[in-house]
Amino acid sequence: MPRTLPGPVAPVALTLLLGLWGITRENSMWRDEAATWQVAHRTVPEIWHLLHQVDVVHGLYYLFMHGVFTIFGDSLAALRLPSVLAMACAAALVASLGTRLAGRCAGQAAGLAFALLPAVQRYAQEGRSYALVTVCVAAACWLLVAAVDRPGTGRWAAYGAAVLVAALLNWFSLLALCAHAVTIALARPPRATVLRWAGAASAAVTGALPLILVSGQQSQQVAWIPPISRSTLIGLSLTLLVGALCAWAARRGLHPPTSTRLPLTALALPLLALPPLLLLGASLARPIYLDRYVLFTHLGLALLIGAACQTLALRLRTHMPPYRTTAVLVTLAFLGLLPSQLSLRGATGRIDDVVSTAENVAAVRRAGDAVLFIPAARRDTALVSPAAFTGTKDVALLHRPVESGTLNGRERTPDQITHALLTAGRVVVISDAGAASAATSRDRAKRRALDAHFIRCDQTSERGRTVTVYERRDNNLPMRTHEDEGANITSRGVRSVRVPPFPYG
Repeated sequence: MPRTLPGPVAPVALTLLLGLWGITRENSMWRDEAATWQVAHRTVPEIWHLLHQVDVVHGLYYLFMHGVFTIFGDSLAALRLPSVLAMACAAALVASLGTRLAGRCAGQAAGLAFALLPAVQRYAQEGRSYALVTVCVAAACWLLVAAVDRPGTGRWAAYGAAVLVAALLNWFSLLALCAHAVTIALARPPRATVLRWAGAASAAVTGALPLILVSGQQSQQVAWIPPISRSTLIGLSLTLLVGALCAWAARRGLHPPTSTRLPLTALALPLLALPPLLLLGASLARPIYLDRYVLFTHLGLALLIGAACQTLALRLRTHMPPYRTTAVLVTLAFLGLLPSQLSLRGATGRIDDVVSTAENVAAVRRAGDAVLFIPAARRDTALVSPAAFTGTKDVALLHRPVESGTLNGRERTPDQITHALLTAGRVVVISDAGAASAATSRDRAKRRALDAHFIRCDQTSERGRTVTVYERRDNNLPMRTHEDEGANITSRGVRSVRVPPFPYG
């Protein structure tokens, strides 16, 4: 653990404060968090059944969140608090690393900079695994420096364990090993140290290999990732440019303590640059790049910003003490980033909101209504807030998510869906806002049946999703049967996120 305890206190406090500020995000939940919410409510055997079909890459995180919900109950705060705490621990480790590699001022500034980074603030308030991956990589970086400076079997074993846990949470974190290989090469430690690092890294990769192989068989889970866009390239280029400028600005102010073999830039620059560039290169063959997959690279960016702040503070020390300079810089950064911070904590700060969609359904649905989800993945609205769908029939659903071991259930054939729709007099459709969302044969059959036999009579678009009410063109409805009506909207063990302002019946 870090020798100097007071150093990380301010970064930890700031990270916790920012993470807890608006943690419910105006009682909203976006689609990825909805997956965590509904899977964490399943039993362990049901989660295991799911992982044999889809999402094995998130299996450890789902099991962890299942434990969190079991112990602390389910709420938006419980969903996101583990990520807040993980980022706070990562901030402490960044501050400790900066102190060890460049001095207390650099460490303090690095930890505070980490807390203020928009990407860190975003994923500190998301019920997904990326914050936990980040703190594991931060721990691995700290242990790497400690093991290079003072080699020991225990340190290398802990390093390998930290890398392995990060990989089991998301195996793209193994890209950090490529950065660490460059760090080792730049440090030029004794040959024994290099061999011990290689052994620890190999053990971690070997431990994660079964997960990598199984997730490769579920590659359809990432088939939706789009090709690399110009905005992605610009964003990454700007991030790398900021890191390079900070490294250049800090080059004269970095005087690492004699107790460490590693200069700060030898750890931070490879960590910032290599993982995203490697993932970007892999995406040329098959789109796989998402910035959240390499969120941990912001650890390197924060260290470089901290080093640059220390250099600036040292140059201004004739006017004010270094720590006062750091405080001024942090205050200015906070104020400059305030619009982004407010946006991230609002309900519109994510792609969509399943909770507000459920409220819109509850406002228009009637007993006996059919419901359709286009695409089927929008069924997460009902899985998170089943009470909003009381009395409705999911006419496309054949097997529910839990029994089918899927996230969204298995739907009927296109012909069966069309036949079931023809027995309905009124249909409530949940779809993406601004898009037809009819990419599959089932979704196209839903659209054809709606266009041919129903009239749109009401529509609400809010926070990324649309709720549309259709009514039959004629009143001569065929007799309904229980088989035709489809499945009742139920979700054992999952309740609504919040009590709505109107009765569900």
